[in-house]
Amino acid sequence: MKLIVKLIAGIILGIIVGLIGIEWLTRSLITFSDLFGQFIEFMIPLIILFFIASGVSKLGQGSGRLVGLTVGTAYTSTILAGIAAFFIATLIMPMVASERSAPEEGSALEGYIDLAIDPLMGVITALVLAFTFGIAMAKLNSETLIRMFDEGKSVVELVIVKVIIPLLPFFIAGIFAELASEGTVFDTLRVFGVVLVVAIATHWAWIILQYTAAGLYIGRNPFSLLKTMIPAYFTGLGTMSSAATIPVTLRQSKQNNVREEVANFSVPLSATIHLSGSVITIVSCTVAVMAVLDGYTVPSFFEMLPVIAMLGIIMIAAPGVPGGAIMAAIGILGSMLGFTEAAIALMIALYMAQDSFGTAANVTGDGAIALFVDKFTSKFNG
Repeated sequence: MKLIVKLIAGIILGIIVGLIGIEWLTRSLITFSDLFGQFIEFMIPLIILFFIASGVSKLGQGSGRLVGLTVGTAYTSTILAGIAAFFIATLIMPMVASERSAPEEGSALEGYIDLAIDPLMGVITALVLAFTFGIAMAKLNSETLIRMFDEGKSVVELVIVKVIIPLLPFFIAGIFAELASEGTVFDTLRVFGVVLVVAIATHWAWIILQYTAAGLYIGRNPFSLLKTMIPAYFTGLGTMSSAATIPVTLRQSKQNNVREEVANFSVPLSATIHLSGSVITIVSCTVAVMAVLDGYTVPSFFEMLPVIAMLGIIMIAAPGVPGGAIMAAIGILGSMLGFTEAAIALMIALYMAQDSFGTAANVTGDGAIALFVDKFTSKFNG
């Protein structure tokens, strides 16, 4: 919550600076945003490489059937959630964004420094390399390589927690100062207020759908199952971390009569790879940003489907810290949709504003995944 307050303060600061019209101050904030945006883009391939390789290397520690069922069910849920969010957002956001004002002619300001910090590799290269090493490490059980990637993951997470997250408010301030100087900031805020409501409503619709499907599959009352998982929802809402909510999700899943050995494996794994709530928010916010910013057009379903599919994969690299999912996702948004620093900053601000709701949807959905896996594996054990 402290981070959300700081981000709101950054937005307010940026708007004030941009509206006051002190050119050197506005350009200074824009310069910081430009440089910091370059640094984030530099870190994205490293996040993907170390987090995915480290995560995939651990998959060999469970039985093949449990791993396959949990991963397959979680990925399917994440992709379908993204598709549903896309159709809902494309129905609503273009209508809201159509009423916005165009930027004032010649009002755009630029930073003082134009510096490019090239990443060590592309996003797709990092993704392929991560899976190659992750699968090989799991197969060979190479303790040296596993330890190296685990330590690399710790280094990257330290940079996120100690550098990127604390400086995000200033990054956001620079982007909103630029929007204010162009005269489009209030229209942008109005649109973003709508998308947050849409995203949270979609979260709940998806949670209900998950438990309805689970209830039909196992022959139990879906609302009774969902009621049992409510403590996990509110814990996720408060912690903003799927990892920190694992103990509560695990306890509530067992209260839904998921066998202990299934719950002990599927819930922690789902906390890493099942981020349907986060993907709903990312897709909803992506449509909103592309509807608002000049130079973008909302993609068609078949243009967006590969992006959603890649988001489902890239979520494995989501660090277990507040805002971790968007840190992993912006590499895909940049490489596949051409998002600039301004678009990325708006995505981060939007995502962080409702990160707790997305996390709550993720962990609640983990309980539904556990129910599916438990029922399916019981056929083999019975």
